[in-house]
Amino acid sequence: MRVAAGGAPLPVGGLVSLAPRGPYPPGVSSPLSTRVGQVFIPVSDMTAAVGWYAELFGFDADTGRLGHEDTIFDIPTEGPPYVCLDANQPDVLPSGPARCFFLTDDLEATVAHLGTLDVAHVSPIEDIGSLRFVTFKDPDGNVLMAAERR
Repeated sequence: MRVAAGGAPLPVGGLVSLAPRGPYPPGVSSPLSTRVGQVFIPVSDMTAAVGWYAELFGFDADTGRLGHEDTIFDIPTEGPPYVCLDANQPDVLPSGPARCFFLTDDLEATVAHLGTLDVAHVSPIEDIGSLRFVTFKDPDGNVLMAAERR
């Protein structure tokens, strides 16, 4: 077994920092966690966005938390990670790939649900083996993804 200065074992095939360690989990030398705490979805009209996401996820729009002078809305989630609508970033462009995905246990039922909401740009179901998913857009053009793990 290879060891670093001070006798700590070196991971096989990896690098290790020799910097002083903080109160981090074994094998971790950074104070930054890989856990996602919050996902921000930029929106242009908070009232319309809250209504749309309430229909999408099936929650009462009054159950979320509106804050920061009504520019942030915390969607009720099972998180972490948590999801919030953010009206503070008007210059954020919604183009590009989905920044996250929302889990579903029944992708076909989810696609049917999207159809009842007249959601634009629903992609065909893609199957990559460990995951099946569709992408779609919210009214601000943000690309979202619904995924079913295998």
